[in-house]
Amino acid sequence: MGVILQIKDLAVSYGHIEAVKGISLDLHEGEITALVGANGAGKSTSLLAVSGLLKPVAGQVVFGGKDLTRLAPHQIVQHGVVQVAEGRAILTTLTVRENLELGGYTRKDRPEMLKDLAWVFSLFPVLKTREDGLAGNLSGGEQQMLAIARALMAKPKVLLLDEPSMGLAPLMVQEIFRVLKEINQTGLTILLVEQNVRQALKIAQHGYVLENGKIVLADSGKNLLHNPKVIEAYLGA
Repeated sequence: MGVILQIKDLAVSYGHIEAVKGISLDLHEGEITALVGANGAGKSTSLLAVSGLLKPVAGQVVFGGKDLTRLAPHQIVQHGVVQVAEGRAILTTLTVRENLELGGYTRKDRPEMLKDLAWVFSLFPVLKTREDGLAGNLSGGEQQMLAIARALMAKPKVLLLDEPSMGLAPLMVQEIFRVLKEINQTGLTILLVEQNVRQALKIAQHGYVLENGKIVLADSGKNLLHNPKVIEAYLGA
């Protein structure tokens, strides 16, 4: 598959602190790419720059040949690049269904939207059983499911996921990663930012390791899982 999104020499600063130091990576259409590394490596900052929530000091984000770097976040969503934020950011005082419908706010194709609603309910059956309940009453894992489902309602071409397993029980982590594989099998391109290096590299076709704002390793997910440097730094013996 060809490259659908390119990050070119991206640099992002917070004041005088350079958090991301000129990284470049390619997302291949229909594949999962994992960006892994320790807390504070610059993973979430990179994702926020791709989705327009932070403005880079240098570099480009190119999607389907179009430069997205200076666009507003809502314009980037309209192009098909949609982020699931760290910490879920669901609207707790709205129902599950209202959260999902808000996910599709840029869409005009109501019949297709209803089909996608049925699809996300099939991916996450627990959300169907709770669709009329307040989102704030969901468990942490269910809220993460809702955040992913809400992003899917925007009909993304590229899904950006920021730490989807954070704070979840092990069984729920397994379920989230299983669903991500299932979503990817529909042809959706995914950029997965994740501290759970083992799980992320298991499902990713490509992986990049970020340390102190720089990419230090790039390879297939499988090769990185067996790379001695990755094992030593992130996986244990």
